Amino acid sequence: MVKIKLYQVDAFSDQLFSGNPAAVCPLEKWLPDEIMQAIAMENNLAETAFVNLDIDPYELRWFTPKTEVDLCGHATLATSKVLFERYLKKERTEISFNSRSGILKAIKQDDKIFLDFPRDQPSPIQNFDFVTDAINIRPEALYRGKDDYLAILKSETAVKELLPDFLKLEMLDCRGLIVSAPGDNYDFVSRFFAPQTGINEDPVTGSAHTLLAPYWSERLNKKKFNAFQCSSRGGSLTCQLLNDRVLIGGGAKMYLEGTINI
Repeated sequence: MVKIKLYQVDAFSDQLFSGNPAAVCPLEKWLPDEIMQAIAMENNLAETAFVNLDIDPYELRWFTPKTEVDLCGHATLATSKVLFERYLKKERTEISFNSRSGILKAIKQDDKIFLDFPRDQPSPIQNFDFVTDAINIRPEALYRGKDDYLAILKSETAVKELLPDFLKLEMLDCRGLIVSAPGDNYDFVSRFFAPQTGINEDPVTGSAHTLLAPYWSERLNKKKFNAFQCSSRGGSLTCQLLNDRVLIGGGAKMYLEGTINI
């Protein structure tokens, strides 16, 4: 029997039962891909992160219940929380990960962890009737990044009240759809839908902010932002644009610690 440590962390939140829950499995060697996918399906969370601690820098992979993905912010934050609290010396403040998206860094600053992620670049899309049809409202503008579409709406209220058609969203040729608007009490708000990967709506999506930060930087003429993802659980993020990188910060709370027996 193989015993695998399992942690569950609420990421991008300073309290339990909000933010985005992620499972984290620290490993001494890689499990077969089909086992990691089965664990992610069994966990039934937006993402399960697997981190190989026997390699320097640590190797990090992320699985939804349906598929492996190239980048995940909240599960990277959750992994960093677990390593800082359970596996590393207290004076350690930085971790490097090797991933499908290159080298990623996590930096501990007081009660927050900041992720150093590659910047995405929004490219305008002229014809967006297909998105209008899927979200039942015409966006003010539509952009495409490396993995996601970004639809800009008029107001925070419009983002909160959005009722998308998930069957139509699943037909989009991308990982998912971000909707965003100016915030009432934040620089901007957003929601993220990804039925293609088995997640109708992700509670808080760190990786989406690699596309959101460059867009709002140009629109607001600033480099630092306070953002809020207004899903039912909700979560707040601090973002800073640094040339070709984006710093994405937030809190994290440990919820569960256990063992998987295979």
